Amino acid sequence: MTINMPQDVRFIIEKLNDAGFEAYAVGGCVRDSLLGREPNDWDITTSATPYEVKDIFRRTVDTGIKHGTVTVLLKKEGYEVTTFRIDGEYTDHRRPDGVTFTRELSEDLLRRDFTINAMAYSDKTGLVDLYDGINDLKNGIIRCVGNADDRFDEDALRIMRAVRFAAQLGFEIEEETRAAAEKHAPELVKVSAERIETELTKLLLSPHPEKLLDMYELGITKEILPEFDLLMETEQNTPHHRFDVGRHTIEVIRNVPATKVMRYSALLHDMGKPACKTTDTAGIDHFKGHAIESEKIAGTILRRLKMDNDTIRDVKKIVYWHDYGINGTTKKNTLRRMLNKMGAQYFDEFVAIRRADMKGQSDFNVDIKQEILENLIKMHDEIIAEGDALTIKDLKLTGKDLIKMGIKPGPDMGKILNELLDRVLEDPSLNTEEKLQGIVREMME
Repeated sequence: MTINMPQDVRFIIEKLNDAGFEAYAVGGCVRDSLLGREPNDWDITTSATPYEVKDIFRRTVDTGIKHGTVTVLLKKEGYEVTTFRIDGEYTDHRRPDGVTFTRELSEDLLRRDFTINAMAYSDKTGLVDLYDGINDLKNGIIRCVGNADDRFDEDALRIMRAVRFAAQLGFEIEEETRAAAEKHAPELVKVSAERIETELTKLLLSPHPEKLLDMYELGITKEILPEFDLLMETEQNTPHHRFDVGRHTIEVIRNVPATKVMRYSALLHDMGKPACKTTDTAGIDHFKGHAIESEKIAGTILRRLKMDNDTIRDVKKIVYWHDYGINGTTKKNTLRRMLNKMGAQYFDEFVAIRRADMKGQSDFNVDIKQEILENLIKMHDEIIAEGDALTIKDLKLTGKDLIKMGIKPGPDMGKILNELLDRVLEDPSLNTEEKLQGIVREMME
């Protein structure tokens, strides 16, 4: 079996071999190559110690020399070269307290998480597969190397990684690995929010975000996203829905574009439903005001995950407005006001989540709902084509013009500009310099 490695990777391995050391490409790059995928990066493992690696290559960076990793620089690229090692105790269920270097590849592969990530390759030796990773790849299986209890006890984040790899590759988690993941899921509380967010984001952006249900079934969301468990427990007894809130949410996630903002918006768009649920005398459930509550909860969750501020802002916007105009009563003036408050730049995302939301509902009134959305899109396109003012900067009268009219900069000027925008949002024909000056003069009388 031959793997086509980049020239630089082959050069590093051969140079280490020429110096009397073993060296291999290892881990994800081998896995992806065997799957016919282009690896994102190439990791190299070797029997040489970090200082022996530094002696062999002219340009290196001590990336993590204590843990055996040196980055070899070739041209403008860097390649991580890590010494075969045995990990020490994992007292924090995340990182080894220390490592011991070894000359044995078999001991290094044993410390890795899953069989599909525990394969090594070099042109000289071929594929080294001590834990039957190649068959797990062929059969679509995620299986821990050795004892699953030990692997998850060492590093709790591997529990999320198991589901994430299943989502990215469309694989299933082997039963013993599932059982151990469920057993050790409570240990995820010891993992940093940043690492939780990284794994959750990779799962949501994967081809199979519905694997979030595996996280629920294994008790993972109970530890990292308990709000999702509430969704799974919230029924929707209404003609508009065929799923509980949790499974509806999964359907929406599956049907929005695979971007970070859209997938998180879909995940969080109905988070307020459990708190807003009421049931009328006919037994029909209602969720009045859930979009507003969902926006609040979305902010709380994203901040807890240490998400960047831009993503938090964008997701909250989409969550807050996702149900706008659902009853079809919107007119152009109210749509202009909505675009002013939401931001016209979010309209495509608004449409995307509305379409996905409908796909996750029942077929009740689906034609009417589709017609309502298409009407909103038509009105939006007309508003944009006609150049209607949606913000203060779109007004034909500026702050400088107001100064010429004798109005000093400050709160009063701001009030005047907001009043002008309010009138123009209602009636776009007022947005001429002459008409706006006339309105200002009236206000000054």
